[in-house]
Amino acid sequence: MGEPYFKVKPLLIQHSVTALSSNYALYGDLSRRVMLVLNQFAPEVEVYSIDESFLNLQGLRYLGFSADQLAHEVRAAVRDQVGIPVCVGVAPTKTLAKLANRLARHQTTGIVVLDSQASRTAALEATPIADVWGIGRRLAPRLLEEGVTTAAQLAALPESWVRRQLGGVVGVRLWRELRGEACLTWHPTDDDTMGPTRHSVTYTRSFGQAQRTQVVVAEAIATFTARAAEKLRRHELSAHLLTVLLGTDRFAAHAGPATRTTVEHLAFATQDTSDLLRAARRGLTQLYRPGAAYVRAGILLSGLEPQGQPQLDLFGAADPARLARQQQLMATLDSLNRKFGRETVRYAATSPAAAVWAGRSAFRTPAYTTNWDDLWQVRAS
Repeated sequence: MGEPYFKVKPLLIQHSVTALSSNYALYGDLSRRVMLVLNQFAPEVEVYSIDESFLNLQGLRYLGFSADQLAHEVRAAVRDQVGIPVCVGVAPTKTLAKLANRLARHQTTGIVVLDSQASRTAALEATPIADVWGIGRRLAPRLLEEGVTTAAQLAALPESWVRRQLGGVVGVRLWRELRGEACLTWHPTDDDTMGPTRHSVTYTRSFGQAQRTQVVVAEAIATFTARAAEKLRRHELSAHLLTVLLGTDRFAAHAGPATRTTVEHLAFATQDTSDLLRAARRGLTQLYRPGAAYVRAGILLSGLEPQGQPQLDLFGAADPARLARQQQLMATLDSLNRKFGRETVRYAATSPAAAVWAGRSAFRTPAYTTNWDDLWQVRAS
């Protein structure tokens, strides 16, 4: 459970705790460097998130190493080349590898290898059902009511029970992965950028403090939409679907559902900020509840396709001439902001950098690897 800084400030001071703000530029750059190191160890690397990746070792037979030796090599390479510690989990399936990685965080070596039935059984027995990848807060209560408390108990159940209780094919796929049968598809990264094959573009943030005013929340949603649209254009993609997310404090009394979402279907795939802002505004109107205290919001763009390949509709909404003008406008907007700084030109619906909803980041560490002004300075006397 998280708490705002001001609530725990006296306790932190009392125990001499150093508070640090988030530093997304630094995290993103270190993540990219780690992924490049991982790419040295396998022909296929799938970047799952900013701090997680899957390495496909199928057919490599560990290059003459044992699984444990290879895991140590990976960990040492990241430490030596990037300077940060990582945990490594090795297993026959993605789900078991995630489980192994979670267990590795509690080992002094930072490594767990599940290369035998005995080791897999022990790992499954040590894993609470809520910690299984794909179960989460929604399914865990249902399984606990049925007496399923560990991953081992789930793996031991009949397939028919799993199919009935966990939603058919998806649940059975998870069950098979826990039993050592690889079922999940691989999505290898782009070797040049070490970024994943994109199926969606997401921009979510927590607010510096809870927001109850619709105008403020609308500004935040518009800002996130504009940032997500920038990402789309940077990756030369267009989106068919836009999802708006609003979150309240799930630990607050009478909070109701912690996160609510709505999906807007776009008439045609677009990367134009104006089109996406209109869709986001419609979604916010559906979700917003007066008086609710919102602590986070976000935008997810999905149904992606390559830029410049729109599926024109029967009624002419996707007019080619209009699309060409939009692309030129967006290219000009992005060019100006690259040259003179982000938000030099922005939509009026979006917020400036010092918006009331933004986190203060008063204790942000320097971005040593991405900002010339933040480079360490060594003075010789």
